[in-house]
Amino acid sequence: MILPLLQIALIAAVGLYLGHLRGRIRRRNTQSWNSLLARLRPEWSARLQGDHSLWQEALNVTPEDAWQRIEGPKGLWAMYENAQVMMEMADYAAKNSDTFDRLVLEGLRSDAMQIRVCVFVTLGQYALSKANEGIRINAFRTASTYARMASQLTTFLQVSQPGMVPNFVAAM
Repeated sequence: MILPLLQIALIAAVGLYLGHLRGRIRRRNTQSWNSLLARLRPEWSARLQGDHSLWQEALNVTPEDAWQRIEGPKGLWAMYENAQVMMEMADYAAKNSDTFDRLVLEGLRSDAMQIRVCVFVTLGQYALSKANEGIRINAFRTASTYARMASQLTTFLQVSQPGMVPNFVAAM
């Protein structure tokens, strides 16, 4: 008696999840560029990590300085959310352009996943102990990857959709 009920509950849960996933995919595919820009979290910017510009590849800060600049867990979470939005921006630009580099797009996807995993690891470590040297180094690596991703996305947009670059740089 219980086994059929569990099977029905499992099938219903999977059906609800697939319906929810389908709705998210549909909303993602119908987003406009302005709605993507509006989703970027302005509390933390890649520009804060570099010396002069968003396009600068190398970060010129120490792990301790980076931890202070990103404001700890708050900045890490903003990077987590912005990495997803920047990935959606790259997909949007690729979808609406004939000229884009697939390798760069794959690199952006890889960076977004790396940022998201690093943020979870760092926040998990932070929850278990306060900001020690290892946590600061992980946050520094995450911030470095985030700044590199923002730089690469800017370059990607310059090639595929030049009109989108000023809005993106202003939002970052």
